[in-house]
Amino acid sequence: IWLLAKGKTTEEVQEITGYSRIWIYELVKRYNQLGLKGLGARRKGNPGHPPLIDDVTQAQLWQALQGTAPDGGLWNGRQVADWLTGVTGRKISRQRGWEILRQMTFRLRVPRPAHIESDEDEQQAWKKKLVTELEGLRRRYPDAQVQLWSEDEHRLGLKPVMRRIYVAEDCQPLAHINWKFEWLWLYGFVRPETGETYWWTKYRTKVVEPGETALKTKA
Repeated sequence: IWLLAKGKTTEEVQEITGYSRIWIYELVKRYNQLGLKGLGARRKGNPGHPPLIDDVTQAQLWQALQGTAPDGGLWNGRQVADWLTGVTGRKISRQRGWEILRQMTFRLRVPRPAHIESDEDEQQAWKKKLVTELEGLRRRYPDAQVQLWSEDEHRLGLKPVMRRIYVAEDCQPLAHINWKFEWLWLYGFVRPETGETYWWTKYRTKVVEPGETALKTKA
């Protein structure tokens, strides 16, 4: 406006300021209508579009995500969108549901399988008691060589399908399932102190006889 008042042309003002011709015309229009007030920054009075969900709704969604989805399954973008639609009364798209999960630092992870009968408290208590029991065995049998070995078993055959689910970014999910395998067992033994390993396989085949079904085990 100052440059125009000094007699500069629109092209000269455009070259000096880098503004477009349309924006220069808009500023002149505001100055003619409102004076200096028309040239002030208007962002302070324009907070923008209200957020899709407020802090209260987001906190409620966080609590809901700690459990199962409304249909009893796993959470995904569609489930979140349907849940928000019911709470806010606004139609939320599946894409927005996925974006909200990402904004809340939820990520797709494959759950680590855990047996349905496992007890986390019992496992932690066993870990604390293991060292004490090992030392007790060494004192009880001073002439014996007492070693600590870890063993794990892997059964090959029909397996449950592990699908990815949405969880918090720093969370490792668990999927409680009922393991059912046949045909081959693979046992691994590891000595943590030395790294020594030992493997053992066990084959299980199904033999069908006339009128009956039997199992034969071969190690």
